[in-house]
Amino acid sequence: MRRRNLLRSGVVATTGLGLGAVTAGPASPSGRRPRPLRVHTVLYDGVEEQDFAGPVEVFGIIDDRIKQTFVTADGPGTVITHSGMEIVIRAPWSPRTADLIMVPGGGYGDGSALSEQISRGTLPKALAAARRPGLTLAGVCTGTMLLSAAGITDGRPCTTHHIAKKDLAAEGGKVVGGRVVDDGDLVTCGGVTSGIDLALWLVERSYGPGTAVFAEEVLEYERRGTVWQAA
Repeated sequence: MRRRNLLRSGVVATTGLGLGAVTAGPASPSGRRPRPLRVHTVLYDGVEEQDFAGPVEVFGIIDDRIKQTFVTADGPGTVITHSGMEIVIRAPWSPRTADLIMVPGGGYGDGSALSEQISRGTLPKALAAARRPGLTLAGVCTGTMLLSAAGITDGRPCTTHHIAKKDLAAEGGKVVGGRVVDDGDLVTCGGVTSGIDLALWLVERSYGPGTAVFAEEVLEYERRGTVWQAA
């Protein structure tokens, strides 16, 4: 049995609530989603592990209603993360099959993986071309700067790691306070571990607060900071 399943069964035994029960009630919008939420997490050489590992773990807790896929703008291949982990990408770049595209960061400043991706231009162009009704783009930490390079944050409420906020504003983003900033089809968050909070918020947005609380209980994690949400 996978560790996640073991933890889930433990929470259910302790609270007496399963996934079906915890999302029941009028507060949950889960009945409005007839199929699993399709999440594509974008990876690239030098990507920061925590930026994507936190959200992946959150989404994995309710993996019966979320389908996760790793992708790269270059298609199938092997990605080497910041710490040297090798991850094999088997899926093609196919944003039209996604409901949510997660973009993690890769450091910041000259010589960083993020800087290399922006200079290369392939990923920002692919993100810009991916926009369509029904697709949400999410930036984790400095991953927001890749969305900025794609022109997606221009004039829109957003946030990123504190070291990059001035640059994000200079590039046209409307930087606002909040650990997570929700502007509808653009959702961004601050520093590295805030990716967990962003993912929990997206779970709440799609499946209701009960499911998000359930995920917190499994992780033994309490959300931090505030969620800024557009009116």
